[in-house]
Amino acid sequence: MESQNNSNGKRSQLGRLWWIKQVAFVILGGFYLYFGIHLLISAYQLNDPFTFILTFFASNFMILISGVLLLGFVYRMVIVYRNRKNPS
Repeated sequence: MESQNNSNGKRSQLGRLWWIKQVAFVILGGFYLYFGIHLLISAYQLNDPFTFILTFFASNFMILISGVLLLGFVYRMVIVYRNRKNPS
């Protein structure tokens, strides 16, 4: 009986740790998305065409990757939340 309670305690701690990690990933993805958008806006203030092209494509690549990762992390959190709420 005691080992079963200990197992549930460890499982709840792992669950909390998983949620904390997912929230940290969402915050990190949001930061990189914001940084990519800021970099894209800054690219339009450049005078050198070569630097503009490099900065423009780099910022779009950063926005694309961070946006997809952010969407994936949020989607995973929603799926786990729904499964915990309705286990059947």
